[in-house]
Amino acid sequence: MEMTRVDLRNYLERIYNVPVAAVRTRVQHGSNRRRDHRNVRIKKPDYKVAYVQLAHGQTFTFPDLFPEKKSPEGGSVDEALRDQVLEDQRRRQTPDPRRGGVPSWFGL
Repeated sequence: MEMTRVDLRNYLERIYNVPVAAVRTRVQHGSNRRRDHRNVRIKKPDYKVAYVQLAHGQTFTFPDLFPEKKSPEGGSVDEALRDQVLEDQRRRQTPDPRRGGVPSWFGL
């Protein structure tokens, strides 16, 4: 809500390196139709909407905020973590040889 048109234009041009032709903003008022258990109106917060027009021939693509990280051995970090979780589950599900045939659900 605090950003002005000029702030938004500077933000897009400096952070994303996108040439901006025009910026229009409006304040969308939140709804207050709902009521709570005491019959008191509940108002949703207001928010600002910005319409940004890019320069002629320009397109905007969102940057990849969460790129895939590669581990040194070639596999991804997700695969290594998944293999570790599966191994822990297999180890927990194997019966304990010290129990002597007593079911796992019967224990202290």
